[in-house]
Amino acid sequence: MNKIENSFDVAVIGGGINGASIAYQLSKIGRKVIIIEKNQLGCEASSAAAGMLAAQAELEQDGPLFQMALKSQKMFSDFSCELFEYSGVDIEYVNKGMYKIAESEEIAVEVKKQVTFQRKWDPAIKWLDTKELREMEPSLSTSLAGGMYLPNDGHVQPAKLTQAFAKAAVHFGAEIRQHTEVLSFKFENSQVKGVITTNGIVNCDQVVVATGAWSAKLMRESGIDISVYPVKGECFSIRTERPIINTTIFSDKRCYLVPKRNGEIYIGATMIEDTYDHSVTPKGIARLIERATQLVPQIKDAAWERVWSGIRPQTGDGLPYIGEHPRWKGLFVATGHFRNGILLSPITGKLVADLVTGNVLDDALLSAFQLERHKETVQ
Repeated sequence: MNKIENSFDVAVIGGGINGASIAYQLSKIGRKVIIIEKNQLGCEASSAAAGMLAAQAELEQDGPLFQMALKSQKMFSDFSCELFEYSGVDIEYVNKGMYKIAESEEIAVEVKKQVTFQRKWDPAIKWLDTKELREMEPSLSTSLAGGMYLPNDGHVQPAKLTQAFAKAAVHFGAEIRQHTEVLSFKFENSQVKGVITTNGIVNCDQVVVATGAWSAKLMRESGIDISVYPVKGECFSIRTERPIINTTIFSDKRCYLVPKRNGEIYIGATMIEDTYDHSVTPKGIARLIERATQLVPQIKDAAWERVWSGIRPQTGDGLPYIGEHPRWKGLFVATGHFRNGILLSPITGKLVADLVTGNVLDDALLSAFQLERHKETVQ
């Protein structure tokens, strides 16, 4: 194989949802960008996700991550049109809302508290009792205690969103290099000067590491040990002759059901920590089937479609890393988004582009995600 050596402004390592979003934002403003992906674009967590934009269903406390999620969620409506214009890809943005289910009276007390909290940001959020809930979604179990209606928590098709970001980046001049692994960085004095790959050297003055659950290993090459570890999620999908739910159903028992435009219902997800094993287990799927049929009994009669898994990047404190390396100028990181990678992809791309160009407008938000928040890990 011929070795290649090229020069770019920015090398984005990782062709997942956030790497593609970052490349899009940078190429749109005229930077010469290359995406370097060791396998294929979107082949890991980005294609395995259900695509929920669950800013207010999953995040229950105010803070930097919650505020970041709210801002990113609001970007999707415009992004859906913008990305279609530049890529020709429909990301299948659906904004029918979401129901966060209370499966018992005890859980209902907690969910009602969340309604009060979440209404500070969205007055349209409301509590529905069992009768009201089943009027909206008749297939839901009669045993449920009610639920919170979140009108702005929608969903997209994640594989298509990744594809749209990447194609839009190419539209603005970005290059994509797949099946190429980054082995290490090039440094001169205190500046990153490129990356060494299995297909040669890529020269650049700025590098963004967006390799998800694999980020920690690569970052050790730069002398820093970030707290990122893998969490496997298993999912399955079904298909019914007629729609049995119209809106995403989310349970605090770690089960969700997402009805897609193509007629599938995505059901997930398990959480298995510290593994890169992609296998799907009967135990995991059986657990999901049990939980899902408790919410929507008709699922047991649906046609089986497929199973899959994804490896999500979690961090020690639950916050992503978005920032510049504390030692090497021009080396940036965007990783650790865990279950919110799809939701946070628009704002992650924008924030990293701002960092790279030195045009940061939201220092207060970014300070919570800086790499040096774990100073003791810097070598």
